[in-house]
Amino acid sequence: MERDVYGEALYDYLALGELGEPLLLHSSYGDIEEMPVEVFYRDADDFPELEHIALALCDGKVLDVGAGVGSHALFLQEKGFDVTALEISATACDIMAKRGVQHLLHEDFFELKEQRYDTLLFLMNGIGLAGSVEGFRDLLRYSKNLLTERGQLIFDSSDISYLYEEYRIAKPSHYLGQIKYQYEYKGHKGKPFDWLYIDQTELIRIAREENWVVQILFEDENDQYLVRMEPRKPVND
Repeated sequence: MERDVYGEALYDYLALGELGEPLLLHSSYGDIEEMPVEVFYRDADDFPELEHIALALCDGKVLDVGAGVGSHALFLQEKGFDVTALEISATACDIMAKRGVQHLLHEDFFELKEQRYDTLLFLMNGIGLAGSVEGFRDLLRYSKNLLTERGQLIFDSSDISYLYEEYRIAKPSHYLGQIKYQYEYKGHKGKPFDWLYIDQTELIRIAREENWVVQILFEDENDQYLVRMEPRKPVND
């Protein structure tokens, strides 16, 4: 069984307030970077403007997808929202329970059945779990089954094509935003996983083909942007 090294680092930070060794993130474009674990434990004062806008747009029953240690779920919970935190890491779920998150699902997003939500929230590029452009199409189709009639998707992503120039590496044959990552902590590596960053042009193209309405709500100086999407309503004759 693969070790949850991501979860181990989160737990150590909770217990110790710091890490003796960094959580490393290996990428398919050749970089190894330190993942600042404290970013997962931010409170509202440390949320960037993009996240504050996203949280303000949440409506009704909310599913916080890839909730990490629950910072956004806790914020919404304190505001009186009916919010459920979804997280695939069992250790992260344990941490959220310790931190007071009331409604938890230890589950894969694509395994959810028969639940309905007004808002599906994917922050910190949580939409990346789609893994690929085709995976993003699948996510949009699957999300329609999880949304109420007034349901919406809220997420952020970014255009990372600049990385290939910055690192002077050959561009892959597949879409540039499809990255393979692997966490490493204390000499142990986790299971490699696919992650997606999608640029606005590609996003809008796919959304139109899949019959979704797109609103780009905010952009920052780092090519990161915030999106609200909802399924296009059929036009009555």
